Amino acid sequence: MPETRRKLTTIFCADVQDYSRLMGADEEGTLATLKRYRDAMARLIETHHGRIVNTWGDGLIAEFPSVVEAVRAAIDVQNELAGLNAERPSDTQMLLRIGINLGDVIAEGDDLYGDGVNIAARLQATAPAGGIVISNTVYDQVRNKVAVSFDFLGQLEVKNIEGGVASYAVRIGARDDSRQDGIRESEPARGGTRQAGPPQDAYGNGAAAPGRTRDRHPTPGAAPTQPPAGAGGTPRHEASAASSATWGRERAPGGNRPQAPSGTTSAATFGNRKLAVIAVIAAALVAINLLTWDGVLWAVWPLLGLAIVYALFWLRRRKDINRTLGLLAIAALTVVAVNLLTFDGIFWAVWPLLGLAIAAALRWVLRRG
Repeated sequence: MPETRRKLTTIFCADVQDYSRLMGADEEGTLATLKRYRDAMARLIETHHGRIVNTWGDGLIAEFPSVVEAVRAAIDVQNELAGLNAERPSDTQMLLRIGINLGDVIAEGDDLYGDGVNIAARLQATAPAGGIVISNTVYDQVRNKVAVSFDFLGQLEVKNIEGGVASYAVRIGARDDSRQDGIRESEPARGGTRQAGPPQDAYGNGAAAPGRTRDRHPTPGAAPTQPPAGAGGTPRHEASAASSATWGRERAPGGNRPQAPSGTTSAATFGNRKLAVIAVIAAALVAINLLTWDGVLWAVWPLLGLAIVYALFWLRRRKDINRTLGLLAIAALTVVAVNLLTFDGIFWAVWPLLGLAIAAALRWVLRRG
């Protein structure tokens, strides 16, 4: 019979948001994606010196001897899976929720039991899709050691834990520094000080030096930003389901209302400026060609180059189009354009088009697999 003992460890709990819906839409495709994502998670967990304790369905539990490495592993997992999801249509993206707790657990062989595990599971259940929620015991250990920011979410009601567990959302995925000017909400009343730091976007990529966090400590007696469980003992994750969409957003310095994301507007404005610059250059080339006309329309070639450049910019902005398939389509249009502009009675473009079509078909088959 395995030896039973107690130990202090960091529990990492993860599952897939809307897994039942994904399975209902495409069982085989969802299972293949889950295996691919779980392999990526296993690799990153091992890289950060953790071990997988158990897996079931879409869920996973791991433990780490280091609290800092557990949080870093969670951030790396969410960042890597975000990159994989960017290649998929929005309705088939597989988003994970992660909860992390540092606590005393019962170890029996390779299995772990106890409130330390249960708290991690409850934290995971309250996390937004693609997000990370940690307990106060984790926060106390990592707040000055990981270059990310934290939002205080209030007291999480947990069965058999009187008073609940203070929880925090880890800020990841903020990409626009102009949205980083709000003061981050942090630890509940543990003193009357306030701290603020330079903008940060994700672990390891922020503008601040490692170990800096941006926090705001509410004054003693101030109400927490996120309310505790609803009346009648409603679980924390149910009471806050409607507000979970605001987690990880900036809060205005003068209040608690989240600001609307500005990344889409900025990207659209930047794209329009590029189009305007390309249009001006194209018009200038046509004008020069006409003013120096000698019977040759040479401007058609730089115009083709500008069209390709704009097509690449456009493809880069479109997150709903597979990057590889988009590049193959641009290459095909370029080949056809060159053939037509140099047409001498032979449509030679059919052969490179056939090669590109085969490459696109292989890419599609590999994605489906």
